[in-house]
Amino acid sequence: MLLLRNERGEWDLPGGRPEPGEDERATVEREVREETGLTVRAGARVDEHLFEVLPGRFVRIVAYRCTLIGGAGAVSDEHLEQRWIALGDLGETIAGHPLPKGYLSAIRRAWGGAG
Repeated sequence: MLLLRNERGEWDLPGGRPEPGEDERATVEREVREETGLTVRAGARVDEHLFEVLPGRFVRIVAYRCTLIGGAGAVSDEHLEQRWIALGDLGETIAGHPLPKGYLSAIRRAWGGAG
């Protein structure tokens, strides 16, 4: 599983807001490419939840299971670090930094585990 560490010191999944007229799968594929240098194919939608990024500021998170197609990985200037994590090593913290419960639940759903 590829995770990105943001400026708040939390791990998150690649993603972002859609361009005008862009569907969710195309957004995921574009954002992954922009943030990681990797090409993916967005598959099944696995989760949707609201996440409080800052006190009183919520964003809608929609997670898709993706298949890696190719590309050369690189960290964008939007993130401090990118790290591949084995599914068995996922938890509420990774390398001393938190992985929000909503992301952890979405990842487990995507790979057939309990949420």
